Amino acid sequence: MSESQVSISVRVRVAADDVWAALTDWRSQSAWITATKVRTVDGDGRGVGGRIEAFTGFGPLGFLDTMVVTEWEPPKRCVVRHTGNVVRGTGAFEVAGDEDVSRGTTLTWYEDLEIPGGTVGAFGYALAKPVVEYMVTRSLKRFARLLEERSAPPGE
Repeated sequence: MSESQVSISVRVRVAADDVWAALTDWRSQSAWITATKVRTVDGDGRGVGGRIEAFTGFGPLGFLDTMVVTEWEPPKRCVVRHTGNVVRGTGAFEVAGDEDVSRGTTLTWYEDLEIPGGTVGAFGYALAKPVVEYMVTRSLKRFARLLEERSAPPGE
């Protein structure tokens, strides 16, 4: 894995189809991705060519991450191409359910970013990478918790 790649997996105690449906409800990502508001540009963003925007930041301070869906393989894999001025490269998530639904689903989130700025940019990203990994991990754990709570039978 190069210095610009991030790969994080979490276990979600929910069926793979439900994980996929929740992940690809792009607007709902705003509830669990740290400091980020997500929206589709036109339509629902589900399928190759779908366009999504995510603003990450606080108030007016932040950046816009524009994306285009380049691969769409429900309920297993979605790949996006980051096309913005700040974030460029590819991102993906993969959903792998166990045949025994009670074991849940593994969700893996990937990013392979193009770091601008040559050596200086690479050094800056090396410093920021642990923060990026922490924030993605935190967000995915929040996603898993929210989905598990929503899917739990009453009284559990």
